[in-house]
Amino acid sequence: MKKMGKRIMAVCIVIVMMLSLVACGGSKSEKGSAKDENTLTVWAWDSQFNLYAMEEAAKIYQQKNPDFKLETTEITWDDLQTKLGTIIGSGDFSQLPDICLMQDYAYQKYVTIYDGLFQDITDCGIDFSQFAEGKLTASVVDGKNYGVPFDNGADVAIYRTDILEEAGYTIEDLTDIDWDRFIEIGEDVYEKTGYSLLSVQTGGSDLIYQMMQSAGKSTWNEDGTPNIANNADLKQCLEIYKEMADKHVMDVRNSWDEYVATFTSGKTAGVINGCWIMVQLQSAEDLSGKWAITNIPSLPGVEGATNYTNQGGSTWAITSNCQNVELATDFLGSTFAGSTELYDTILPGAGAISTWLPASESEVYAEPQEYYGGQAVYKLIAEFASKVPTVDLGVYYTEANTALATVVGNILGGADIDSELKTAQDDVEFNMRQ
Repeated sequence: MKKMGKRIMAVCIVIVMMLSLVACGGSKSEKGSAKDENTLTVWAWDSQFNLYAMEEAAKIYQQKNPDFKLETTEITWDDLQTKLGTIIGSGDFSQLPDICLMQDYAYQKYVTIYDGLFQDITDCGIDFSQFAEGKLTASVVDGKNYGVPFDNGADVAIYRTDILEEAGYTIEDLTDIDWDRFIEIGEDVYEKTGYSLLSVQTGGSDLIYQMMQSAGKSTWNEDGTPNIANNADLKQCLEIYKEMADKHVMDVRNSWDEYVATFTSGKTAGVINGCWIMVQLQSAEDLSGKWAITNIPSLPGVEGATNYTNQGGSTWAITSNCQNVELATDFLGSTFAGSTELYDTILPGAGAISTWLPASESEVYAEPQEYYGGQAVYKLIAEFASKVPTVDLGVYYTEANTALATVVGNILGGADIDSELKTAQDDVEFNMRQ
């Protein structure tokens, strides 16, 4: 009955969306959130990052369209999801803004289950080939583009060069290596200095997902069913994780604040995460010049494994209620998908690193950064992003992530990996049926 109810709801949603959907370059609908033909409304979280970038984009677009206006609303990601759920449930899509920001990991679910919620902008004049493929795939469903990628979540491995030197290593020794070699070096560094090479927050599976994506591996089968139990690659990632914790190569902390403090307060010799972690890292001004960036370790013995992966990031979506899709696509295409000036502005202004590849060729990206010993880290990160393998995060990413987080916590306590993966598979399958 629950499944039948979902199907009925989906049909109702599609009917409503067909009545209000505006195709690229098509006529306007009766309803809309924008007040006039030159105004777009936007929902996003974080006024200092996402909305700042959007407002800077508006300034640039106004150079060719002086009458253009942007009305922004700051809303947390949790509240945005709640609001979308309420709107979808009511069937009144006139409440939607023209543009909203979406977390990459949630894209597949919203596009697939709520068919018609976002505009298909595949043929609206934006050159999507200029975005990093590993980033773009989050907003592509059945070969169609449903968003314009924004911030970069490419992983970086950042190490304290002074601690490495004390143990007899350099940043080059940790470049293009696999996790087996990382553990060998980590054990030696810990023995000689007392510092772990890495830290994580307990109760999370982010690092596991990062390892999997670096090898182009997924927790989903091609038919959309979960691939968790009997997944040899996933089991290998968990074994590596457990070994690092047991050998003090990885320091496990109880909260986000404790995790951040491990590298801002000089308690660990390194951090591996999405490049957005650099904002927290750089808050420790006293450690300026003592860090260097390189790529992450690869999965040993796995065909196609790389030293590149991604964690986090978001994408701009044009909703089905947009009054002027042509204006919205031209705005996003001229700025987030077409302006080096924009990315040159928001990089120093907010630390927003582009996944639009032409931006990495600018002089701003090539500037040496004193905090990282003079490395041109932003150009390096853009290069990393271009090499991230594409993987299917799955429509039920959140459910799988929650299940794997439980697995991670249990195996650190000594539980059997195979048994835990079987339980996780069962849990995800159960939640998918609800």
